Formats: sequence, structure tokens, C-alpha cells
Amino acid sequence: MAVVRYIHHGTWVAVEEDLKGKHQKYCLCYRCDELNTEGNRNLNCPIANALYRLDVLTGITTPVWECPEFYPKEYK
Repeated sequence: MAVVRYIHHGTWVAVEEDLKGKHQKYCLCYRCDELNTEGNRNLNCPIANALYRLDVLTGITTPVWECPEFYPKEYK
């Protein structure tokens, strides 16, 4: 697979072309009731906040595949 480069969070990054832009599709956080992407991020999941800070600091993207604090939106 081809690797492409683009700017993400202000940093040039490399990604396999077929995975570019698919982070939210696969990350458990976006299906979790604890994620608050709008409004007060202090009320957000502390794990998601820590990962986001790491992502911005280092320029990486970390989709979450497994999480001990996952609560599906449809069950709350």
C-alpha cells in the first residue's frame, strides 16, 4: 500500500493511503457515551482527553480498539 503525507493538527504526518481519514470509523471513542467532542471537554472521558493531548503533542493518531471504560451510547 502507498504511504501518503499530509498535515494533521499542524504537523506533517505519514499514513497508509487506504487508512487516511478513517480514524473515527474504527475508534471506539466515537461510539462511547463518555466522549464529548462538543462543549466542555473537561467533562470528557479522561482516557480520550489524555490520548488527544498525546496525539496533538506528537502528531500521531491513536484509534482505540479496546477500552476498559467503554459505554455504548445506545445503552445509557
